Amino acid sequence: MRTKTISRKTAETDITLTLSLEGGDCSISAGCGFIEHMLTLFAFHGGFGLSVLCKGDTHVDYHHTVEDLGIVLGQAMRECIGSKGAINRYGSMILPMDEALVLVAVDISGRPFLGFSADIPAGKVGDFDTELVEEFMQAFSRSLGCTLHIRQLAGKNSHHIIEAMFKALGRAMKEAVKETGGGTASTKGKLL
Repeated sequence: MRTKTISRKTAETDITLTLSLEGGDCSISAGCGFIEHMLTLFAFHGGFGLSVLCKGDTHVDYHHTVEDLGIVLGQAMRECIGSKGAINRYGSMILPMDEALVLVAVDISGRPFLGFSADIPAGKVGDFDTELVEEFMQAFSRSLGCTLHIRQLAGKNSHHIIEAMFKALGRAMKEAVKETGGGTASTKGKLL
C-alpha cells in the first residue's frame, strides 16, 4: 500500500502528515480553516487518505504554515510513488466551480516547475492571504519534483477560483499517480 508518514519540525512549524494514495479517512488540523478546507477538497477529489496535524506560527500569519504544508505534502507524495516506475506520470483536469474555470496539468517527471497564471480578485478570503495559494503550489511542485501548470480560465469569486484549483489538483494527481502495471512512462526508460 502506498502510504507514508512525514514529520517536519522547524522553528516556524511542526507538522505530521500521513498520505495514502489508495484512500482512507481525512482529518486535517492546521490552525487555518481555509487551508484545511482546501486540503480536504484535494484529498476527496484525489481519492486520497490524508491526515494532517500542523502547529505553526499563525500568530504571525499563515505563510509558514501554508508553505510548509506544501513541502510536506509533496514529500509524502514523492515517497509514496517511490521510483515512479509504474505510474501514469501525467494528469490533467479542467474543472468548473460555478463561474470559475481552472486548468491543472501535472507531469511527475522529477523536474520541478510551477507555471501559475491566475487573477484572484481578492487579497484575502476570510483571514487567508490569497497569494499563499501560489506559495503552496510552488512548495508542492518543488518537493514532489513535478512540473505543475495551473491556469485560471474564468472566474470572479476568489473562493471559487481557489477551490477549483485544489479540486483540480486532486483529480490531476489521482490520474498521474495511477499505477499502470507497465514500465516507466518515458522513452528514456527513466524519470529523474
